[in-house]
Amino acid sequence: MNEVKRFAPGPRMSQAVLHGDLVILAGQVADDPQGDVGAQTAQVLAKIDRLLAEAGSSKALLLSVTVWLADISTFDQMNVVWDEWVDRQHAPARATVEARLALPQFLVEMQAIAARGSAGAS
Repeated sequence: MNEVKRFAPGPRMSQAVLHGDLVILAGQVADDPQGDVGAQTAQVLAKIDRLLAEAGSSKALLLSVTVWLADISTFDQMNVVWDEWVDRQHAPARATVEARLALPQFLVEMQAIAARGSAGAS
């Protein structure tokens, strides 16, 4: 029987949940939302890296990422940072949409689903 393991659990949600070889991350936002969308994207991707590593995964094993932007006109600016970060040999499925985020200072939020195991699959 596969157990569910929760990472950084809180009263409302966990930052990540592991079940079998599936890692599901909660929506991640910048810890310091003072910067522009590029700076916030870099912070969010660093958080995703840390959570994936804690769960025994990595960006090479990402299956899907959903990106919410407070202003879709910042799509290209977010993508500059994304393109520097993403493993191009193992790019995940991705959707990007405009949405009003939980607080007005948040410019980008990302939620990810990843596998665990070897990163050799294509």
